[in-house]
Amino acid sequence: MQRNKSPYDLNGVPDLNTAIPLGLQHIMAMFMGNITPIIIVAGILGFNQDIKINLIQATILVAGLNTLVQVYTLGPMGAKLPVVVGTNFSFAPVAISVASKFGYEGVLGAALIGGIFEAFLGFHMKRIRKFFPPIVTGTVILAIGLYLLPVGINSFAGGYGAPDFASKENLILGTIVLAVVIFFKEFTKGVTSSGAIFIGTIVGTIIAFLMGKIDITPLLQADVVSIPRPFSFGYSFHIEAIIPMVMMFVVSAIETMGDMSGITMGGAKRELKDSELKGGIICDGIGSAFATIFSVLPTTSFSQNTGIIAMTGVMSRFVVGIGALFLVVSAFIPKVAAAFTLVPQSVIGGSLVMIFSMISISGINLINQEPLEGRNAVILAVSLGLGYGIGLVPGVIEAFPESIRYIFTDSGFVVAGTLAVVMNLILPKKNEKVEVSVA
Repeated sequence: MQRNKSPYDLNGVPDLNTAIPLGLQHIMAMFMGNITPIIIVAGILGFNQDIKINLIQATILVAGLNTLVQVYTLGPMGAKLPVVVGTNFSFAPVAISVASKFGYEGVLGAALIGGIFEAFLGFHMKRIRKFFPPIVTGTVILAIGLYLLPVGINSFAGGYGAPDFASKENLILGTIVLAVVIFFKEFTKGVTSSGAIFIGTIVGTIIAFLMGKIDITPLLQADVVSIPRPFSFGYSFHIEAIIPMVMMFVVSAIETMGDMSGITMGGAKRELKDSELKGGIICDGIGSAFATIFSVLPTTSFSQNTGIIAMTGVMSRFVVGIGALFLVVSAFIPKVAAAFTLVPQSVIGGSLVMIFSMISISGINLINQEPLEGRNAVILAVSLGLGYGIGLVPGVIEAFPESIRYIFTDSGFVVAGTLAVVMNLILPKKNEKVEVSVA
């Protein structure tokens, strides 16, 4: 029997000379996005170089292993689709907020509970799928993008607390990276277009090195081979941290559902099966809980990789599996992790500004799938007005209990999503027009 070698078939196994470049294309598109959240969080929390390198290694390893499970399944876990998994940008602001009050252990404890909760949702996604129409998911994603924009701008200027914050050199570097990303994204095709962020980061890093802004000593001192260390941090559990984290896992489930639907529609021209949705969400949750063992942030599907599949039609799970193996191997080479810790914040910020803005635009596109008037307009206005708006002016709720102030002040986008879900449930649907004939 002749082997199915088609890269466009879900179970196709193309030759390695075809599969390797197609798999690397996926990794190029997600690599920087995968490790940037942990770099941002580790930098803000002031972790030392050794911890940063270990966390980056662990992030790469967890992404690779969780991708393999999504692709090939493990028990009830996995969609059996070419789903690329990586660290979710959306969890970064929650992690920063929680860590500022409860330490990084509080982040991991909340993420463990949240991952288990999402896995529980996965077993019931068929029944609750109807509660998340585009107006709800779009509002959540829009609020996340808006919340993240200051993080991108701070990185663009050099990073929180940097002695040369907003210096001409940092602003020039960020601008160059942004220009390179735009050029390769819009004026080229194929792997260079999909990997525009990766290319922009490489170009920015080279220029930063020539400007004398990079010290390669950590790279030279890093081991050639080592194993990512589990349990670098412990766990602590606080209800004020768990509530916003659980809400973010609900958002993560919604995002994963959308990404998997995009894969099946874009690559196979069919609807997502209930079994695929169930396995994918369960894997999303258990994979994130597994990530806490290695002290890294939760993982989820990557939308940019969904876009690659929609653009190329390449549905082969084997292709994505090759990319995942590349991630796993890279995780055991500390010099790879050390090299990425040398990338200046302004270089990372050059692409973050665009990435975070695109998150908001994705939310707007989802919202616009239905007319933005009447009931939908009220849901969006109230959700953003209270959830996001109060987060910008925290003094408004100064008289409230500390737990309430914490959720509104530091996680306004979570409240925006909660309000959107609740209002979608309680507001009456618009009555259909009834034609009346006059005799």
